[in-house]
Formats: sequence, C-alpha cells, structure tokens
Amino acid sequence: MNGALPIARHQSPLTRRSMLLGSISLASLLARDAESMAGSATSAAAHRGLPSLPHYRPKVKRVIYLFQSGGPAQMDLFDYKPGLKNKFGEEVPKSVYPDDRKTTMSSAQTSFPVAPSIFKFAQHGQAGSWITELLPQIATQADEMCIIRSMHTDAINHDPAITFQQSGSQIPGRPSIGSWIGYGLGSENENLPAFVAMSSKGSAKAGQPLYDRLWGSGFLPSKHQGVKFRNQGDPVLDITDPAGVSRQVRRTMLDSLAEMNQLKHVEAGDPEIQSRIAQYELAYRMQMSVPDLLDFSDEPTHVLDMYGDDVKKQGKYAYNCLIARRLAERGVRFIQLFHQGWDQHNNVPDTLPKQCMDTDQATAALIRDLKQRGMLEDTLIIWGGEFGRTIYSQGKLTDKVYGRDHHPSCFTMWLAGGGIKGGTNYGSTDDYSVNVAENGVSVHDLHATILHLLGIDHERLIYRYQGRDFRLTDVFGNVVKPILA
Repeated sequence: MNGALPIARHQSPLTRRSMLLGSISLASLLARDAESMAGSATSAAAHRGLPSLPHYRPKVKRVIYLFQSGGPAQMDLFDYKPGLKNKFGEEVPKSVYPDDRKTTMSSAQTSFPVAPSIFKFAQHGQAGSWITELLPQIATQADEMCIIRSMHTDAINHDPAITFQQSGSQIPGRPSIGSWIGYGLGSENENLPAFVAMSSKGSAKAGQPLYDRLWGSGFLPSKHQGVKFRNQGDPVLDITDPAGVSRQVRRTMLDSLAEMNQLKHVEAGDPEIQSRIAQYELAYRMQMSVPDLLDFSDEPTHVLDMYGDDVKKQGKYAYNCLIARRLAERGVRFIQLFHQGWDQHNNVPDTLPKQCMDTDQATAALIRDLKQRGMLEDTLIIWGGEFGRTIYSQGKLTDKVYGRDHHPSCFTMWLAGGGIKGGTNYGSTDDYSVNVAENGVSVHDLHATILHLLGIDHERLIYRYQGRDFRLTDVFGNVVKPILA
C-alpha cells in the first residue's frame, strides 16, 4: 500500500457509482480543456458567468478603477472654493464642523483654522469644470469626465473606508466589487483572469497598506478573487516553469492533478475543489498569455511617450496604466489600480504636487489611448479614493504650509467612458467643502451605478451564504441616473 500511486490511494474507498460519476466529470473537464487549447471560440463568459446575466443590455464591457489610496484633498483638486481665500486662518464654525466629527489625530488641537487651497484653478471643457493647476493633463479630458463632488462615506479611518469602497461593507470578509462582477459576468478571455489588481507607490510617501482581501472573493468561490500583478519581480508568481520542466511535462502533471482533484470532489462534494482545478488550468494558460501581455515591443513610440517616462518601469503608475489598457483590449472584465500616497496630514503644498505629477499624465493618456482605439465607449473609468480631507489645517497653519485630516462627509470622484455624460458636473458641497449641499452620492449608489452600466441590476445580483442572501450593495443603493448618457 505504501508503494501505491497517489491516485490509487484515492480510488480505493470509492464506489463504482462514484467512479462512473468521476469519469464522466473528468472527461467533460479534459474535453473542455482540449477545446480551449485548440482555440475554441467559446467565450469564458459562457461557462463562468451566471446564465441569467446580464439583466439588460450593458453600456460597458469592462471597468478600469483608478483607486487613489489615502484620500485626495477635494478642495485642492476639484472642489473649488474661492470664497475661502478671505477666511484664511479663521476658525471653522462648530456649526459647520462639530467636534464629534473630528478624528483623534486632530481633535486635541486647540484651533481649527481654515486652510484655503494655495493652488490655482481654471475652468475646462464644455461644462466649465473647475480643475486644479496640478492636473493639467487630466484637465484636457474634462469633456470625457463626469465629476461627482458630492460623494460621501460612512468611515473616517482608512482601512474601513477602503474596505467599504471595495466591498460595500466596512467589515472585512465580503467579496470585492471585482469579484462580484467576475462572478456575475465571467471573463471574455479564457487565458486571463476576469479580475486583475495592481499597485504603485507615490513618490511623496509609501501610504496606507493594501491587503489582499481588498481584491479577495470573500464567501464567493475563490476562482473569482482578483489576481494581483506584483510591482516587482515576476508579476505573477510561478509564471515560468522550473528548469527542466517542459510544457508537455507540465500538461501531464496538471492532467494527473485534475484527475485526483476530480475524484476527491466526487467523494467530498466541496465546490472549492472545482475552483482549484479551474485556477490551475487558468495558471497554465496564463504562462503563455502574460508574457505577451507584458511585452511592449508592439507599442508604437508615440503611445509610450504619451504615458510618460515611467511607462517602462515595473511598479510605476504609468506602467500599470498601460498594462490596464492592454488587459482591457484582451477582454479582462475588471482592472483595478491602487496608487498609494494620498494620505497627506501635513505639508500638503509639498506632497500633493508630487502625487499629481505621478498620476496626471498617465491617467490622461489612458483616456486618450482608449478613445483612439474605439474602446472608451464600452469601458468605464473610475478615479477616486476612500474619503476626502478637512478644510481646517491639521497642525500649524502658515501661508505656505498646511495639513489636512480625514474627512468622510464629502469628497470628489470622477467617471469617464461608456454610458457616462461626459463634460458634466454632479452634486455640490457647502461653502467650506465640509458637507454635501446637493445630490449626495453614497458608496452604495456608486456600486449600483457601476453594476447598472455593466447590465446588472444590483438588487438581483445575489449570493446566499450562511442562510442569508448577500449582495454588493446590501439593502441600499440607487443608480445615479442623472449622470448616465
């Protein structure tokens, strides 16, 4: 018995009925894999997505989410408040900003002086959108953007706020938005995952930590979790075969492993075993598709120049933006870029320009690139962070230096691409950029709108877990119809 092959040890306790079922299932699995390797035209969405989706005709096929981790200061970038110039150094009225809404990082201050933005603003596009001088390239794309100045969230600290933005809950463990979308719609490319996540660090500072659960599948089958492309070394671990292992040997190993896993699935009935088989097969196909994806030799010089000097530096924001476009044109459903470094509690005038310089050119280039390829019309681009910043200065205020604490009550995000009214502004804040004054948009509303553009009714994308029906938007959320084209 000790010398028996592993597969024989798994066979011994099985009934003939189980063996028959296992053989049928295995034959189906191997036949599907053979079709895939032969170039079958059957799309992944046909067997990975839910058969009932989309619920209606989608406006977009894919999403690129440019997540600016740390909380960009809305009043320094998009929420222009010229009237505050005359209030420099004055105390923010407690009627506007009461003590119980301040974090422990600044609540002990004895003074909360108004810190107007020191940066210049100008109007851009057909709507005359006010945009900071720090984002000159993004400003040229104003007619493609809908700027939402009335976002608000429930969380005041980074981790729960980022978790909320990514999963619809402040409590860790729920599926991320990309996993929900991959679960519902599947992928258009069998050789790449439906959901890819990438990260980059700002030159100003490292920023808040990013955890794998932010692109995790939670209680959904694990095959729907995002695949992280690392920002140094091999982008995907074990993407290359070890020395001495040929493709034929690798194929034989996976076939044997799939057979053992399938037999175990018949015995145990654990759906995660099927997920494991699917992940091994995807990894095998990615060994061919990922090197081609990362080879920029087919990119014209003028396209590389458009993204900037960092475009060929792995782990840089510009590099990730170009990878995002290449993933999009290969049918990846949800692509998320996390850019760290927007958590600026002190010396905003020094650190914010560096963050903007890291991201401005490549963000605008991504929009231009998609548009010139005819892809912007069926791609949704999202830009924004987890919350905004305070109008009062955290720490000492001078005419050249100020800091800003966390602020959940209002912040700015923008959307561009298919199904969005470009060249528009939505919502507004009060004179201090502290509270939403008109047309508030919650995180749940944003998620409902994203799903709607993909042809998904957010109230009908449901997964039952531990006796309860769950959805990305929980029991909340409304599609923000005024921003839709």
